[in-house]
Amino acid sequence: MDLSTRVSALIEPILSDMGFDIVRVLLSGKARPTLQVMAEPRAGGDMNVDHCAAISRAISAVLDVNDPIKGQYTLEVSSPGLDRPLVRQRDFERFAGFEARIETTAPLDGQRRFIGRIDGVVDGRIQVSHDQGTWDIPYESVDRAKLLLTDELLAATEEARTDD
Repeated sequence: MDLSTRVSALIEPILSDMGFDIVRVLLSGKARPTLQVMAEPRAGGDMNVDHCAAISRAISAVLDVNDPIKGQYTLEVSSPGLDRPLVRQRDFERFAGFEARIETTAPLDGQRRFIGRIDGVVDGRIQVSHDQGTWDIPYESVDRAKLLLTDELLAATEEARTDD
């Protein structure tokens, strides 16, 4: 189990009890690594600075006791933002209809980077529309993916905020 997965397993119950879902846990850097924890309120709505501070305090205690990262590191808690990473299969389902950039671990039909509109997920395969048709990308082959900041995404975000 890699370090990000171990950290996720340690902090997930705490975030869940607080009403948040983990979006991504990422450890980067060598000399003084940064542990980035992206979270979002399970009930929807915006993530704010108070949420980030509360999460940071709660998970710092668990990380200090369990000490999964040897040496000093920086803890960074944040929201996923509008052009959020798409990490879980349900992210691709939730954001169907929006544009995304997807990179795969290995080429599919000679291509590793895909940009298009997410149509949904069928049998573990992400359906992505583009000018010439549709790509069928196996979820397990996704290396990185994120939403693209478009007028449609901005409008949907603004509409969701006014509905709250």
